[in-house]
Amino acid sequence: MNEIIYRSYDRDALDAQLNNRERVPQFEEYFQRWRAESDKVAGAHELRGDLAYGPSPGERIDLLPAEGPGPSPLLIFVHGGWWQTLDKADFLFPAPAFLKRGIAYASVNYDLAPKADIPEIVEQVRRAVAWLSRNAPDHGIDPDRIFLTGHSAGGHLAVCCLTAHWPAYGFEQTPVKGCLSISGIYDLTPIPLSYQQPVLRVTPEAVAACSPRFQPPKEAPPLICAVGATESEEFLDQQAEFIADWRAAGLSVEEVALPGRDHFSAVDALVEEDHPLLLATLSMIAR
Repeated sequence: MNEIIYRSYDRDALDAQLNNRERVPQFEEYFQRWRAESDKVAGAHELRGDLAYGPSPGERIDLLPAEGPGPSPLLIFVHGGWWQTLDKADFLFPAPAFLKRGIAYASVNYDLAPKADIPEIVEQVRRAVAWLSRNAPDHGIDPDRIFLTGHSAGGHLAVCCLTAHWPAYGFEQTPVKGCLSISGIYDLTPIPLSYQQPVLRVTPEAVAACSPRFQPPKEAPPLICAVGATESEEFLDQQAEFIADWRAAGLSVEEVALPGRDHFSAVDALVEEDHPLLLATLSMIAR
């Protein structure tokens, strides 16, 4: 019997829990469709591309202003890819569902691993949110109505913005008024034990500092969490344990069920008309 290294998993079992591309063999079809749909969005709407929020080439934002008069709310999307793949340009496809409702949309890039480690990426995404808040009036955006969402590693990064010490970024309190995490990672403990470690180089200090499950703030804006019902036990457990710990700390977390969804089709729920995930997100923004 192989050595148990995390929960009831040996190394092979843990890798299988975390490897969504092995679990969903048609993952490339999702990526190709998302990119094709995102290219159409970029061509059909005003795109303010590659806005720099920092000096690194990875510190860039694609912004699509809302349709209609402003100032408008803003939904910021943070992409996943295990902190090491994908690009902001792949995730413009959700924008039309929000633009037509008078909500601006931004897709954020960050330096990918191994160029940057997870603490550095967390800092970059927080600075991207701060930049968008400070520069909101220049883009017809209400700085008091900024919302955040992310998928997978992007869900982790989005929730890490709720745990930030915002005075360090020039804000008395968080500029984020609500957050949606889709298939997020909330506890980094298994990552350095897995096949991801050679690229991500996660230290014990990073696990402690960048696991939002263990960093509940005293106060937090509305938070929605959703995970596909057919995802691995680890992703289901990550969300359940995170929600339990944050609720135990007195924080409110809304849970949206995604029956029949895998790790990738979970994202599509965000753009499907009348889907509970889209409706919950719109309700959060409208509060």
